[in-house]
Amino acid sequence: MHLIPLPALADNYIWLLHDDRGNAAVVDPGDAAVVEHALAARRLQLRAILLTHHHPDHVGGALALRERHAVPVYAPVDARIEATTVALTDGSWVELASPQLRLQVIAIPGHTRSHIAYAGDGLLLSGDTLFSLGCGRLFEGTPAQMLASLERLATLPPDTLVCAGHEYTAANGRFAHTIDPHNPALQARLQEVTGLRAQQLPTLPVELARERACNPFLRVDSEAVIDWCRQQGHAATDRVDRFAALRAAKDGFR
Repeated sequence: MHLIPLPALADNYIWLLHDDRGNAAVVDPGDAAVVEHALAARRLQLRAILLTHHHPDHVGGALALRERHAVPVYAPVDARIEATTVALTDGSWVELASPQLRLQVIAIPGHTRSHIAYAGDGLLLSGDTLFSLGCGRLFEGTPAQMLASLERLATLPPDTLVCAGHEYTAANGRFAHTIDPHNPALQARLQEVTGLRAQQLPTLPVELARERACNPFLRVDSEAVIDWCRQQGHAATDRVDRFAALRAAKDGFR
């Protein structure tokens, strides 16, 4: 299986998965033209579309691709997603024969109320919930929901490759450094990210174990986050409050 992040729009990634027989699936195709170009350049046949949530930059190209290629569109139960042919709920499975994939559906509300992730075959397609060194904004959910969603994802095997929906790692890293400046795992990741972006290369995918070690939103119980909360005048006794303080600070971070 080949895994390719296709840059799209301002900073999105459309994830292309294909086998050596020319069969492909795409995740969150916000731009149909980007997908069509990638398919043609690699001589691939589109077999399936997977969607994580309803935002236009993730679903914008799905209907056109479905109509042109006559493929199923897997998506969460949400009337706002027009292209859906197979509606998914927590614990469902997506099983494709070509390319051969078996992915479990994980409900992860927070960024949106119906957001889902796909996990399996060593991959986590996390949409806009878990980013490298960060997490998504809370547009429709609560801090408690988002924290619970992130912690569900964090229980996946440590070698799972996180495939997020945006190239936000450098900006997330600048914020993370203000929270946990003495974390050697974070320092190493920031150095790597600087080198990759200088070459205009993706910072994704990244192993989940590395995110556990340096993503502050997965480390709300760490001494670094607790100390930061106290320094900012936040009560540090409640873990949801700590997460909410982190997310609010990131929202206003420049």
